[in-house]
Amino acid sequence: MYETIRTELKSGIMTIILNLPDTLNVYTDQMSEELIHAYQNANNNDDVRVIIVTGEGRAFCAGMDLSEGEATFTSSKDEDEYRDSGGQLSLQVYELQKPIIAAINGPAVGIGLTMTLPMDIRIVKKDAKIGFVFSKLGIGPEAASGWFLPRIVGIGKALEWMYTGRYIPTSEAVKHGLVHYEEEEPLKKAYEIAKDIAENTAATSNRLVRQLLWKMTSEDHPYQSHLIESKFLYWAGNNTDAKEGIQSFLEKRPAKFPLKISDVPDFFKGEEKR
Repeated sequence: MYETIRTELKSGIMTIILNLPDTLNVYTDQMSEELIHAYQNANNNDDVRVIIVTGEGRAFCAGMDLSEGEATFTSSKDEDEYRDSGGQLSLQVYELQKPIIAAINGPAVGIGLTMTLPMDIRIVKKDAKIGFVFSKLGIGPEAASGWFLPRIVGIGKALEWMYTGRYIPTSEAVKHGLVHYEEEEPLKKAYEIAKDIAENTAATSNRLVRQLLWKMTSEDHPYQSHLIESKFLYWAGNNTDAKEGIQSFLEKRPAKFPLKISDVPDFFKGEEKR
């Protein structure tokens, strides 16, 4: 079905593998289109509880495919119509209703790193080559990283990394919150976290959590969060997941949540989509 990626679904965990190992999984327009399609399918499939993204071979993604040389970043489209494909990809990830984990198994530079910023948890292979190298190529940030990166690491560190375009030691990336874990086997750690989510939590709860925490980063007052939380708690309190969660806690047994993610109403309906 896909030519630049492949997907695997097992025990509620959808693994999406960037699959151009001969070129270190360089990013292409086709890869962008296939990733967007895979994300949409995963989002609409109730059997998918968690998404993991990783790379085939020794790299995660070595950045944009530069095989077209000087023409790589040119476009015949009108300036007002042009949209960078990395940004379209990031916006799709932002709209996901399920947890998504990046298992960065090797080099991740440029778009190879910015594509992970809208993801929820980033795990990097120790000493992998990572960096925001745009200034060294005479271009600028993409994939909506101007919105995501400062929210993750703070404006000062985001500016330093973008200004210099230097490679970031993975220990420094952990220290400043760019990645959550530095591991010899990132995919193994990602499966450990994903399994915990898939087996021990309610899909309905995590749909709300993911949308709530990301969307509230743009609010200037906690009242909007209070309203959404209240609506969800009212809904959950009258449905079976909450009843099962409480009963299983009292009975000291694993919960078996009956509801599917598609059972949750859209509590953010009416928000403007750009």
